[in-house]
Amino acid sequence: MLGDSDDRGPSQRHTNNWAVLVCSSRYWFNYRHMANTLAMYRTIKRLGMPDSNIILMLADDVACNARNVFPATVYANSGRQLDLYGDSIEVDYRGYEVTVESFLRLLTGRHPDHTPRSKRLLTDASSNVFIYMTGHGGDEFLKFQDNEEVSAFDVADAVEQMREKRRYNKLLFVIDTCQANTMYSRFYSPDIISTGSSSLGENSYSHHNDADIGVAVIDSFTHYILQYLETLTKSSKTTLKELFATYDPGRIHSHPGVSTDLSRTSAEEILVTDFFGGVASVEITPASADLAGPLHFEQVEGWARKTRR
Repeated sequence: MLGDSDDRGPSQRHTNNWAVLVCSSRYWFNYRHMANTLAMYRTIKRLGMPDSNIILMLADDVACNARNVFPATVYANSGRQLDLYGDSIEVDYRGYEVTVESFLRLLTGRHPDHTPRSKRLLTDASSNVFIYMTGHGGDEFLKFQDNEEVSAFDVADAVEQMREKRRYNKLLFVIDTCQANTMYSRFYSPDIISTGSSSLGENSYSHHNDADIGVAVIDSFTHYILQYLETLTKSSKTTLKELFATYDPGRIHSHPGVSTDLSRTSAEEILVTDFFGGVASVEITPASADLAGPLHFEQVEGWARKTRR
């Protein structure tokens, strides 16, 4: 089932990382889902992924909700030490733009002609793609806007279209919702690693509330992933296997799942920063080179810089 027509091997050159971060919930009482997503957004930016390679989808804007006693802010901890919402965030899909259709079009690249580049996942066969989703779900479905659902079959077929179009090198799928592990049960494409917050029949629980905000501010599964990622740097050699080994059902209050069956590279050979960070391309110049040569543009983490050769 690993696709005889797919001639890419596990040694395919990896040159760039992309992320799709999805909060599919509306309404004030789902504050934690937006906080989950913004906290993940902050972390992957801290680890080096540029905004140009992140597609951020937020189904609601709790920062501007009339019930928010701290206007224009979103916090993921009860102490409110770090505002996750501010001048440095770039939301690509917001409010009613966040739909099942827009999500599936994003993955497959099947956009209307007028869709701007900022709303497109501009990946290729050398891209590692990280997909994070949070919201309310159930057995093999995730709700969008509380009025439609994306199924595990929908997501699996969209990812297969990505494979056919050579839109990823490796893919990491992470989901935090009730019965989350059922959402990756229908994947059949190669080079996918998946992890979710809860098993079939289990709820996914919030971590804690903030008394002043009045609602839960983050979910347990996401909280503990982010807590671990905060200990890492851009140059970390920590592997996905080490990240998965930190899962503690006693603290998370559900049974997180991990699926590596479709991956041709083991989790102990894949760095956390291969998905959660940026990729820097650096060329070493020999000491004997002519440093007064013409200017040349070199790509570093999605940005162009001038060098002399």
